[in-house]
Amino acid sequence: MNNLKMFCLTLEPSHLKFIKELNYIPVGLGEKIFHNNEGWFTDKLDNNISEKNKYYGEYTFHYWLWKNYIDLDNVEDGWFGFCQYRKFWSINDDNLIPKTINELKPLALKNIPETYENFDAVLGNPYFINQFKIMKFLKKGFKIIVNNPTYLFNKNKRNLKFHFDLMHGNGNLDKAIDLLDDNNKKDFKNYVNSNVSFNPHNMFICKSKILLKRYYSDLFPWLLKCEKLFGFKDLKGFGKIRIYTFLAERFMPYWFNKNARVKTMPIVFYDIRKDIK
Repeated sequence: MNNLKMFCLTLEPSHLKFIKELNYIPVGLGEKIFHNNEGWFTDKLDNNISEKNKYYGEYTFHYWLWKNYIDLDNVEDGWFGFCQYRKFWSINDDNLIPKTINELKPLALKNIPETYENFDAVLGNPYFINQFKIMKFLKKGFKIIVNNPTYLFNKNKRNLKFHFDLMHGNGNLDKAIDLLDDNNKKDFKNYVNSNVSFNPHNMFICKSKILLKRYYSDLFPWLLKCEKLFGFKDLKGFGKIRIYTFLAERFMPYWFNKNARVKTMPIVFYDIRKDIK
């Protein structure tokens, strides 16, 4: 028996058949047309922020879930998961980069194992940002490193705040954190300053819609405040255009580790666009 609602997000209507074969729920984002009568979920109906998809990425769909779906009476409590057309969950870590789509199919997660029942959420295996080659740090943040050369020699100083400053604008993370509610501001600041890894890709699996709603209720009011600070029209380059996505990506593992019992799971990388045009 399937104990998991897995939403698979994609930009391509042609992926419908494959997503359904995995017994996942297809979610269409972006500018292309996804027909509801074919089984697609989208971020464009009812109360939505789909016009912000360029800046929010997958979180325009999460917003739609928060405002329109998870409170419905016919939506049962249980495991809710999120994957993407090029990133999939798996309990098998022997082959995280399959060579073909046929190798991917048996790897993709179908059910949450019984061994996970004592946990509230599943996050991807941690991604260590302090392991990058020195030349990449110099290329991305020469001024930051010149002002504090110890970043080159002390890997523990290359924390999440340093990485965010490097990739998404120096000081932007601190400015955003200052807009958080009192329950999260101090703890999140400590998290980004003391950790050199995070659970990446905005992928998570959540055990109940109550917990999912709590997460959204902390995240989205904060991102809306950040919009007043960063706006949209002056954001240049992918790292800043998607700043709201990257803020959420750092906040997500912090929030679940603070508020839930968390277990990690491997993520398999295979872009199905190579096979399905």
